Amino acid sequence: MNHERRMMKTLIRIGPLLLVMLMTGPGAASNVLAQEEIVCIHCHSSMPGRLGEPVKLWRDSIHAANGIACNDCHGGDPKDVANAMSPARGFLGAPKETAIPDFCGRCHVGVKKDYLQSAHGKALGKGGPTCVTCHSNHLVLKANLDIINEKNCSKCHGFEQARIIREAMQQTESLIVSIGERIDRFKGEGVDTDRLGKGLFSSRNRFHTMFHDLDVEKVKQESTQINVDLNKLAGTLDKIADQRNKRKLAGVWVVGGALLAALICYLLRKTYD
Repeated sequence: MNHERRMMKTLIRIGPLLLVMLMTGPGAASNVLAQEEIVCIHCHSSMPGRLGEPVKLWRDSIHAANGIACNDCHGGDPKDVANAMSPARGFLGAPKETAIPDFCGRCHVGVKKDYLQSAHGKALGKGGPTCVTCHSNHLVLKANLDIINEKNCSKCHGFEQARIIREAMQQTESLIVSIGERIDRFKGEGVDTDRLGKGLFSSRNRFHTMFHDLDVEKVKQESTQINVDLNKLAGTLDKIADQRNKRKLAGVWVVGGALLAALICYLLRKTYD
């Protein structure tokens, strides 16, 4: 009976993971299963209230989606319950407010630099926002313009300036998403998109550096310049699409000509017969 109960508890715990395996394939599922073996997640996921909340929030984060778990930020031994929170094993715990940029900046080096140079970063320790003010600490969302919203910005100040900045960046983000989807589609069809991918990567990085800039005119000017480069990429993609369409049309004519020639040969043979 005890064995059956243990089996039932195990099925309840890993049931959602098996569902992930069916829906997203073995690669994504193995990633989630590997995360579930981390003792922090295993223990805290069953805890009530504030002790279990971080895991619940983390599951829907961009960190979880990319295999970044508790120990990747907080340190410690992810395989040993006794040493999971041992400083000797590198456990850091939660950083103090002024240390948050350095804490996150261990991975996000460029973002940290942009933040510290911004008005937000210069107000660090003086009531200004830190990384978690806008991005959350455990429910970390993918960086995009959705983060610049009235709910987030009005925690500290009015939304008007942020709204203007968001509107100035909106077209750029739409172009980046659209071009990225087109590049992925061509790549899936066997087209060499390496140079285009690198160009988009460069433009996307330039775009992301503006996320912490509060200078409206600077953001507008930089967005305009980035849009010029993105439109060049879009033009190149248009040429590739046009060439592929011409080749497809030529192929249709070749096949059609071959079929017509075969039909004529058949009719001539029937006539002589």
